Amino acid sequence: MRKEVLISGFGGQGVILASVILGRAAAVYEGLYAVQTQSYGPESRGGASKAEVVISDEPIDYPKTLRPDYAVFLSQEAYQKYLTHLKENAILIIEKDLIPHRNEEVEKKLKLKVYALPLTKIAEETTGLSLTMNILALGLFVALTEIVSREAIEKAVLDAVPKGTEQINLKALHKGFELGEKALKGEL
Repeated sequence: MRKEVLISGFGGQGVILASVILGRAAAVYEGLYAVQTQSYGPESRGGASKAEVVISDEPIDYPKTLRPDYAVFLSQEAYQKYLTHLKENAILIIEKDLIPHRNEEVEKKLKLKVYALPLTKIAEETTGLSLTMNILALGLFVALTEIVSREAIEKAVLDAVPKGTEQINLKALHKGFELGEKALKGEL
């Protein structure tokens, strides 16, 4: 089973950190093979940012995504640039407030399962910090896909976040789990 994940947005949203955490959860805590790659514009904040994670139960022969099974888009630019790259029936999470212009024709043609939520706003309401949005999105992603266990992603979050922010990040992660459960029940 080779699963490809694409996370994209702009610098400062925690795209790279989210992908590193996902890769660590898979490789270190689930015993799977995982490769994480990243690219971003010359600006550290505000420029385009993209990260790819390939997870497999066999050695990975090619480290980049070809047709992602899953995607998280956190900016309009990411949505426009990568939407058509997704595999048919892919799961797509989007930051609704930052992607006001959607291409429903392409979404339908690819039979995408789209979850559009105001992730930044929910993160602010949950933790008081908009920058926990990436961790909230990871929780939502794991709840929807079960690509790694909740325990594995929790441990990986605790490994990666700055000391002193563990509880606030776990709060964001758990809110993401809760949103995922609601989405799966059709309550969102």
